[in-house]
Amino acid sequence: MINKSRLTRNIIIQNETESSVSQVRLTLKQLIILSSTLFMITFSLMLIGANFLSDYIYEKRIDEFKSNYLNVEKNIKILRNKIKIIDSEILKIEKKDSAIRSYAGMPVIDQDIRKLGIGGSVLKPPVFSDNLLPQINEDLSILEMDIEKITRQVGLEMDSYSSIYKRVKEDVSIISKIPSIRPVDGGYLNSHFGYRMDPIDNVKRFHHGCDFSVSIGTPVYSPADGIIKRAYYLGGFGNHIKIDHSGGYSTVFAHLSKINVKSGQKVARGEIIGLTGNSGRSTAPHLHYEVHYYGEPENPLDYFFSSANYLLIFLLIK
Repeated sequence: MINKSRLTRNIIIQNETESSVSQVRLTLKQLIILSSTLFMITFSLMLIGANFLSDYIYEKRIDEFKSNYLNVEKNIKILRNKIKIIDSEILKIEKKDSAIRSYAGMPVIDQDIRKLGIGGSVLKPPVFSDNLLPQINEDLSILEMDIEKITRQVGLEMDSYSSIYKRVKEDVSIISKIPSIRPVDGGYLNSHFGYRMDPIDNVKRFHHGCDFSVSIGTPVYSPADGIIKRAYYLGGFGNHIKIDHSGGYSTVFAHLSKINVKSGQKVARGEIIGLTGNSGRSTAPHLHYEVHYYGEPENPLDYFFSSANYLLIFLLIK
């Protein structure tokens, strides 16, 4: 029978620089203890190294996260500023839209409807990744809702523009035929529409138009698109022109020195049709101008637009 406690192992240790050989005798138990000790030391060193490496990687990721967070925060601020600028521009567009709608005789869009806009998806806070910080999540949610609101407002303005454009296109033919500009430049108004004392026989009579005192040879303009109905000398009117503008409107120009158009000729608003003079029953150089609506005389002054209003009509027509 073998005694296990007597089992031994020989360990030979030789120094490379010396020729001597050392021999250490260990029992099996001692050998196991030595091996276990070496294993524990090695494992401890590996564990310490792993912890160190883990801390290093963690710190590295924290630094990267902080850098990314600062970049995201910076970009969010830039987007907020851009959205404020867009909001300001949309407000200007809304004011212009309301002004044009009023001028075109269209109902102004209610402010509550403007705030809601049209199109887009249902306004609700979006859900972002759980990996983002709560503050970033909240900022991104607000930004997306702001962008959605702007999208709806732009959609509303585009729809409004289409409505205005359609309305104006329908009214262009009417607007272009309304006698809405002065027939002459310069001079002054020396006789109004209505009853007055006749300058020749001093009898009170109804004056069917307005008289503009201007020099002989001043250009006379057609106040709207139309067709020349008369262009010849006619009694007290002297050299005169009558234009049919359709839609019930017609205009008369009297006491001209020259007629530049012929009967049946088409003329456009602003086109020169003749020159002022002193022909016919007249006491001094002037232009006698009348506006008729379905044969009834109207006050020409009621048809003169201001330069700003006429410019707006011109832009709408174009």
